[in-house]
Amino acid sequence: MFRFLRLGVNIDHVATLRNARGGDHPCPIGAAQLAQKAGADGITAHLREDRRHIRDDDIRRLKEEVNLPLNLEMAATDEMVAIALKTKPNAVCLVPEKRAELTTEGGLDVIGQQALITTTCAKLKQAEIRISLFVNADPKQLEAAKTCGADIVELHTGHYCETRSADELDRIIQSAQMADEMGLECHAGHGLSYDTVTPIAAIPEIVELNIGHFLIGASVFMGLEDAIRMMRHYMDNART
Repeated sequence: MFRFLRLGVNIDHVATLRNARGGDHPCPIGAAQLAQKAGADGITAHLREDRRHIRDDDIRRLKEEVNLPLNLEMAATDEMVAIALKTKPNAVCLVPEKRAELTTEGGLDVIGQQALITTTCAKLKQAEIRISLFVNADPKQLEAAKTCGADIVELHTGHYCETRSADELDRIIQSAQMADEMGLECHAGHGLSYDTVTPIAAIPEIVELNIGHFLIGASVFMGLEDAIRMMRHYMDNART
């Protein structure tokens, strides 16, 4: 059966540009509103411990001023849980976080942090916030995600995008099938571009892609709305 493939647009790096010089421009809230106009189905933003791009007030304004579901990416810390409980995003995606990393380097080690993640999931679900775990395409991590009480898994596609490996693509396909069979909603993201999105978008069990850095980069040359519409075109062609 055909499943519509949602596009979540990550607007973190609009905030990166703003913060490079200070002030208010370019505005990530305005970028989210443009994304909605261009056909995005949701907005993703990662509130990091060091606030290197998205800031607390951005999260508040995204929730209040943008009429799209908000997916808040965050580490499983007491500080971030408190912010999520106050802001009430539509979903929280728990991700690993290292201070020195340029971008998220891999999936969450759910197995190694099962007690913490289970507790975090329980707190957020009490507030009716959906829980996603950003994981590598690994059956054991999927099983742990289910045990912890996650609603969603987001499969890390960065390794595939870097290598274009058929083996890595097959791991993603198998993991998406396994997640679907387990009753976990399956998303995917990281490193996706016009050149790499088609094989991932064609996987029928995946219902949402989250894409940010590439779209913000492409928007420098073609504008954000056109960059998003082009990505939507590739996704729809792959799915149909």
